[in-house]
Amino acid sequence: MQAIELNDPAEIEAFLSKVSLSGSGFNSDCLLVDVYDAGLDHADFLKAEGSDPDARYDGKSPAWAKYHVRQGKRVFMIYGGDGRERRTHFSETP
Repeated sequence: MQAIELNDPAEIEAFLSKVSLSGSGFNSDCLLVDVYDAGLDHADFLKAEGSDPDARYDGKSPAWAKYHVRQGKRVFMIYGGDGRERRTHFSETP
């Protein structure tokens, strides 16, 4: 999969609403909901890369394996997939 970077909050929201993750570890029917749950309600940066057959974008597989979503000093990351257990990580820098 071609890596993608977005900087527009509306585009990021639309993109994340089309991503679903299944397989081993962290799963999501709609990645946007999980990003909201992590406290990022107006994300200003998204980077997606890699390829994961258990990930879907707009109902089509494969989709990206790693997602890095940022809002100011808050960062929510999803990584793994493609045979590895998918995990999340959240951090907030002071």
